[in-house]
Amino acid sequence: MDLKAFTNAGAGSCQYLKDKDYWAFLPRPLPPRLEPSWELTNALSEADRALSELAGVGRLLTNPHLLIQPAIRREAVLSSRIEGTQASMSDLLFFEAGASEGQQPEDVHEVANYVGALEYGLQRLDTLPLSGRLFREIHEKLMRGVRGDHADPGEFRRTQNWIGPAGCTLNQAAYVPPPVEAMHQALADFEKYLHKPQAEPPLIRCALMHYQFEAIHPFIDGNGRVGRLLVPLYLCSQGLLSQPLLYLSAYFEKNRTLYYDHLLAVSQKGAWDAWLHFFLAGVVEQSKESLETTQKLLALREQIKASVAGKRVPTAVGQLVDHLFGNPIVSPARLAKQWELSYPAVAKGIQILVKKKWLRESTGRRRGRVFVCDTILSLVNPKS
Repeated sequence: MDLKAFTNAGAGSCQYLKDKDYWAFLPRPLPPRLEPSWELTNALSEADRALSELAGVGRLLTNPHLLIQPAIRREAVLSSRIEGTQASMSDLLFFEAGASEGQQPEDVHEVANYVGALEYGLQRLDTLPLSGRLFREIHEKLMRGVRGDHADPGEFRRTQNWIGPAGCTLNQAAYVPPPVEAMHQALADFEKYLHKPQAEPPLIRCALMHYQFEAIHPFIDGNGRVGRLLVPLYLCSQGLLSQPLLYLSAYFEKNRTLYYDHLLAVSQKGAWDAWLHFFLAGVVEQSKESLETTQKLLALREQIKASVAGKRVPTAVGQLVDHLFGNPIVSPARLAKQWELSYPAVAKGIQILVKKKWLRESTGRRRGRVFVCDTILSLVNPKS
């Protein structure tokens, strides 16, 4: 690490490990000493207001799972993209529909693992609070069977890791997290902070929590993705959202350089204020975007249902319409097996939606056909 860049000890201090001849950063336990300002107060107020509006829509959803699924998958694509994964939303949805057309199967598996890890974490919150144990369980779901499989899925690191350009050595790294023994103490302090009532407003705590996890960097690989997963998990665990509709990876991916710069600046310069402003601006932007997308999806669902309403419409059509909002790419053979219906019953429902131009066949084949709802896909697909 460039020790000259670490000019403020507000977030932690650098330690020289004499026996191993390198420097590492030791983050101080949360909370830091923050300087209140009207600018930060206004930013927090705007973020709270935007998040409350989104939460209000979430509470009114009669079948929230249908709209949560695309939000989770969009988050998985974008959070993985920050780490260099190239799989698209279409790649993931084709994969989940059993008709994968992607050119990077390894990337698709990584994104699918992210979906599974996030869904697992949300369910696990019913029985386990945010904790080191939950972090490990989520990491195991995230890294199992993919490129990070060598990185001890579900286990905290037992060796030193570092952050820097590809191929750099430990001494050339931009940032070196705490060594293993200090890492375990930092995790223990972090868990105490998560469980102990604090004076900071919840969104401020969420921003502090995300920085601290990334500063500790407790896994060999996958720290960025797990750290971003913790944001929706924290919001739901604190009751700020009844449904997991807010994710910040779209904002972080769009501002990737700033994202990394702000995190590093906290460690180097104690630049908490700049990081908090950046984080809260992301909450505002993504709350508004998620609210707009949710409203569009709800309106589209009503439009599709109205267009196929009628006495002679098979019941499978309504089930199919709902399914499309979870995955707008469908295989009739797979759905028939999943729903325990006859293939002709599912195929008939699909043909009704094809005639209404809500679905199109994407393969050009007679067997193993796959149908896509482009209207839904265009709404949930992350912008490049």
